[in-house]
Amino acid sequence: MTATLSASRLAAATPATRDRYIDLLRVFSIGVVVLGHWLMLTLSVSSGRLQVGNVLADLPAAQLLTWVFQVMPLFFLVGGAAHAAALRSGRRTYAEFVAGRLRRLLAPTAVFLGVWVAIAAVTEVAGWQSGSELLQIATRTIVQPLWFLGVYLGVVGLAPLMYAAHRRWGVWVPVGLVAAAGVVDAVRLLGDVPAVGAVNVALVWLAAHQMGFVYSDGRLTRRVGCWLAGGGLAAVVLLTVVSGWYPLSMVGLPGAPVSNMNPPTLALVAHGAWLFGVVALVRGPVSRWLERPRVWTAVVGANGVVMTVFLWHLTALFVVAGVAVAGLPLPAPGGAGWWASRPLWVGALVVVLVPLVLAARRFERPSPRPAAAAAAAPTGVGAAGASGRHRRGGALDGVGAGVGVALATFGMLVVAVTGLNGLLAERVAHLVVVPVTAWVGLVALGAGWALVRAAGRGPVRAATNRAYPEPS
Repeated sequence: MTATLSASRLAAATPATRDRYIDLLRVFSIGVVVLGHWLMLTLSVSSGRLQVGNVLADLPAAQLLTWVFQVMPLFFLVGGAAHAAALRSGRRTYAEFVAGRLRRLLAPTAVFLGVWVAIAAVTEVAGWQSGSELLQIATRTIVQPLWFLGVYLGVVGLAPLMYAAHRRWGVWVPVGLVAAAGVVDAVRLLGDVPAVGAVNVALVWLAAHQMGFVYSDGRLTRRVGCWLAGGGLAAVVLLTVVSGWYPLSMVGLPGAPVSNMNPPTLALVAHGAWLFGVVALVRGPVSRWLERPRVWTAVVGANGVVMTVFLWHLTALFVVAGVAVAGLPLPAPGGAGWWASRPLWVGALVVVLVPLVLAARRFERPSPRPAAAAAAAPTGVGAAGASGRHRRGGALDGVGAGVGVALATFGMLVVAVTGLNGLLAERVAHLVVVPVTAWVGLVALGAGWALVRAAGRGPVRAATNRAYPEPS
C-alpha cells in the first residue's frame, strides 16, 4: 500500500518536461531481459544427472526471436538520454554526478552480493556444493548478468566526457565508434586475434549510449527512425543470413564459436540500429498512452524496483528450478508439453520473485541528499577563498571519483566472470587474459564504491529540492 501511494504521489508530481517514454523504455528493456532469462532455461535429467540447457540451442529456429527480444541496446540508449538530461543542467560536479548514479546501482547490488556470498560460503563449507549440481550452477551463474552492470558503470564514468564530445561533433561520435568496432571485428575474426574483441565491449556500448544523446537532442525523428529500422534490419540479414559472417542469435549460445554479445559485434550494432528506429517510430502514440494516470503510475512504480527485479530474478529462477527438479515431471525442452507449461513456469517465478523484491526494494530507493552547505555562500574576499578551495577540492574529488568508477567497473566484471562457486577455495578465472578470483572483484568493487561515495560528499554546489527525482 505504501509503495502504491508513493508511486501515485510521484506520478502526480511528474514535471511537464519529464520524458515519460524513456522511463517506460527502461522498465521494458529490463523486463524483457528478465523474461528472456526465465524462458531460455531448460531442465532435464539424464542418467540421474541434471542437465541445464538453453532453448535457443535446442530450437535453432527460435533464435530469430532474439532479433526482437534482445533489447540490451535500448537500456544504454535510455542511459544516454537520462545522462544528457542531467548533464545539461550543469549543476553538478563530476563527483556528484557519478555518486548520484552509482548509488542506485550499487546499493541494491551490495545487498544482493552480500546474501549470495554468504550462501556460497556456507554451502561450500558444508560440502553441499559438491553434492548438488543445481547449487553449483546457481553459485556460478547467479552473478553472470552483472557483466551488464559492470559495463554500465564504466559508461557512467565516461558520460560527461562523451557528452562533451557529442556537443562538439554530434552524430559523428557514434559513427566513429561503430567504424572502430568494425575494424576490431576484422582484426578479431579475420586476423584471428580473439583478445582484441574486448575493445568492442567499450566501443559498441558507448555507441549505443551516444545514441541516447542524439535522442535527447530530438534528432531521432520518425524519418530517421524509418532509415534506422529499415537499414538496421537489412544489415542484420546481410551480416547473418546472407553472408554467414555472424551467428543468427543476438544472444550468446553455449558452445558457439562466435557470439554476437560477448564481445559485441557489428551484427549487434545493426540490431541496435533497427531497435532504435522502432523506438523513434512508436514514440508518439506510446507517449500519448503514458499520459493516462493509471498507466503512468504503474510505470513509476515499476521504475522504483526495476534494478531489484533484475538482481533477484535468477534467484527466483533457481528456487523454482530446485522445486521442479526435486518433485515435478520435467517435459522435454521445446516439446508441446514444454511450451504449454511456460505460463505456469513464469507464474511460479513471479510468485517467488515478488517477496524477494518486497524485501529488497528499499535498498534501491535513493536517500535524500542533505542540502549543500554552499547554499548560503559567503561573499567578498572570504567567498573568493572559499571558491578557490572549492575548485581545488572539486578537482581532487573528480580524480577520486574517476578512480573509484574504474575500480568498481573492474570489480563488477571480475565477479561476473568468476562466479561465486569455489569462493573460499579462491577458484581462478580469466577476465580477457588476466587471472582473477571473486575476492579480487569483491574487494575492488567495495573500494571503488567507497572512493566514489567519499568524493561525492566533498564540496558541493547549491541545489534545489525536487519533488520528482531526476532520471537515473
